[in-house]
Amino acid sequence: MSTKFKYAATLSLAATFITTLLSTGGSHAAAQSINAPVAIAATFISQPVVQPLANAQQDAPADSSEADASSLAELVAETEVPSTLSNELECLAGAVFFEAKSESLAGQLAVGRVIVARANSGRFPSSYCGVVYQPSQFSFVRGHSMPAINRDSRAWATAVRIAQIADDGLWKSPVEGAMFFHATHVSPRWGKTRMAKVDGHIFYR
Repeated sequence: MSTKFKYAATLSLAATFITTLLSTGGSHAAAQSINAPVAIAATFISQPVVQPLANAQQDAPADSSEADASSLAELVAETEVPSTLSNELECLAGAVFFEAKSESLAGQLAVGRVIVARANSGRFPSSYCGVVYQPSQFSFVRGHSMPAINRDSRAWATAVRIAQIADDGLWKSPVEGAMFFHATHVSPRWGKTRMAKVDGHIFYR
């Protein structure tokens, strides 16, 4: 074998050996550079993202709605009487008291919800007091005032609870959506759609 051939063969073997070494080392480095971000990403997802979502579901407040009570009587019993009332709730509770204090809870709520519906309708004054004191609407109103109320009575406490339930819309009345009512002992000639009679009142749309 000539010297030139031996020299060429040696160079070829050396180049192959170096290429193999570089190829093996490069593949190992590439594997490290690919795997490292995957490990970091997995740690990030499992801790800051997934865990808080689970806690948010566990800590979410329970929805407060009429479904929380099995009956109107239970909801009334669970409703607290505040030490002070806003003027609006005073007017609403006063109307419930004077119009329906001797009636069932459903009858009292029906009266309260009519006043709420009127205040929200755009056809009547936009406040409960405005609705209650609108001229010629409620027979218990004298001028711009109500008769004295025994605030220590059970009937007043019930009227206040009903007013809060009606205001918050926590329970639908038997005539939900009614805008008018009158006592059963009178017969006004109204061209309105009758809905139903509840205790001592007849309700209309």
